[in-house]
Amino acid sequence: MKAANPLSIAIIVGRALVALLFILAGLAKALGPQPFLEHMAAFGVPSVLLPAVIVLEIGAGIAVLIGWRLREAAGALAGFCLLAAVIFHHDFANKAERTLFFKDLAIAGGLLAMAAAAEAGRRRVVPAASRT
Repeated sequence: MKAANPLSIAIIVGRALVALLFILAGLAKALGPQPFLEHMAAFGVPSVLLPAVIVLEIGAGIAVLIGWRLREAAGALAGFCLLAAVIFHHDFANKAERTLFFKDLAIAGGLLAMAAAAEAGRRRVVPAASRT
């Protein structure tokens, strides 16, 4: 029996940890939307966007988890994190908000790196017909 590749394990665990953040956030919004709707309203974000956010967080989160369309899913979640940082966490005088802003930027950075790695891996694949 072949030993598991530590790099493969790290990739899977890393994707799972990032995906869990979004899947659980989406489920929380779906199961109890009122506090999220109130928070959105406080920042002038239309409530009609909440279903799209839920679908994005759960759908792209699952895609990241299973590695399906990883470039697109990670890229979409990165954009979402950047928007969340700019819209909701721009009060830099508040230490907690400043921390949340940079946390969102850091998550977006990790997702962008994940998307870029997925694209790089896709480009390295050589079709079987062209191998000699």
